[in-house]
Amino acid sequence: MQFIKTKDAFQALRYPEFRAYVTGNTLFTMALLIQEVILAYELYHLTHNPLALGLIGLAEAVPYISLVLFGGHFADNRDKKKIMQGSLTVIILGSVLLLYAAMQLNAGGTDFHIYLIYFVIFLIGLAKGFFSPAASSLNPFLVPKEVFANAATWNSSFWQLGSILGPGMAGFLYAYAGLAGSLMIVIGLLLAVMACMFLIDNRPVPPKKVTHESIWHSLREGIEYVFKTKIILYAISLDLFSVLFGGVIAILPIFAEDILKVGAEGLGILRAAPSVGAVVTMLTLIYFPPLKNAWRNLLLAIAGFGVATLVFGLSTNFWLSVTALFFTGAFDSVSVVIRQTVLRIFTPDEMRGRVSSVNGVFVSTSNEMGAFESGVAAKVFGTTPSVLIGAGVTLFLVTIVAFKSKDLLELDVEKEAAG
Repeated sequence: MQFIKTKDAFQALRYPEFRAYVTGNTLFTMALLIQEVILAYELYHLTHNPLALGLIGLAEAVPYISLVLFGGHFADNRDKKKIMQGSLTVIILGSVLLLYAAMQLNAGGTDFHIYLIYFVIFLIGLAKGFFSPAASSLNPFLVPKEVFANAATWNSSFWQLGSILGPGMAGFLYAYAGLAGSLMIVIGLLLAVMACMFLIDNRPVPPKKVTHESIWHSLREGIEYVFKTKIILYAISLDLFSVLFGGVIAILPIFAEDILKVGAEGLGILRAAPSVGAVVTMLTLIYFPPLKNAWRNLLLAIAGFGVATLVFGLSTNFWLSVTALFFTGAFDSVSVVIRQTVLRIFTPDEMRGRVSSVNGVFVSTSNEMGAFESGVAAKVFGTTPSVLIGAGVTLFLVTIVAFKSKDLLELDVEKEAAG
């Protein structure tokens, strides 16, 4: 891969509102991932059923995918900060309900409390359907256009930092503080996120080229824009299919408990390993953004992700598995920076919420529906074969896309970012 060196690696962080935004984003990511890891481990510990893990992804994905396009419409037509605050309030209340369910399970609760956990995950999915497009579309308004690539890298780096600290803490919190104690920490982190939001000013709604349009016309306009902008469509589609079939995050509790036999602490290390790889790579990308030959770099990164997943599926050694997961995060981080930069550069201001929401559908399908697919595949084919099949599908798809998108190799994303 070829990279170009940036002049000021810290330029985005010189804007106070952007610093507040990425701090809140980091804490938000930490909180939800701690919650996700401990709930997944608790449910697998109670049921020993891979489908119990898959249903976590399904419970969040269905409401999110159902609402996120509407969330994008509202983000383009309403105060983004207020949408984020309202959605976060729902997530905090949901975490309080999870704390209640955890306390009941500790006291010998019933199946009702397990169902309550799935209900709260569903509720959080609803709230994220509005929170995510509002947050994503607010981000570009916090820095000038010429700083977009640097802001995308820092935003991804802070997100990955939360992705390291969250799962890394989760295993140890679960082992030493229990489910209820861990959830108390989650609630505290979410309250800190709310405090960060108060440091960001409200932004006016960008003027629209067409006024008094129906919500359905608005949604269709966002979808059509994505599908007619080839580089956006291919970038988010590659992410969708690589993570949908090649992702292993959802079934890590099975590897930790049954294959590698490393328990909750080992699960925390496994879950954090991709993010460690991503942060190490992101720190490099801050100085050397992957925008020179961006499309080629994206294809190579996703192919690398598939190979690292293949190695993980074949491994029965804990540290080899950790290393393979490290490289899945490293390769994925290159993809993330390129994809986020493409979305920022090629999306008009008045459509950022809707385009972000379409991207959110793809991301949620790859992550949460991918988690469901992983649980089902592990149940049907077995845990290790399901990972090997997924890695093979990822490598096959990136090869097909490489042949179909040769014209994008000539696109100068570096020049677009500078302009």
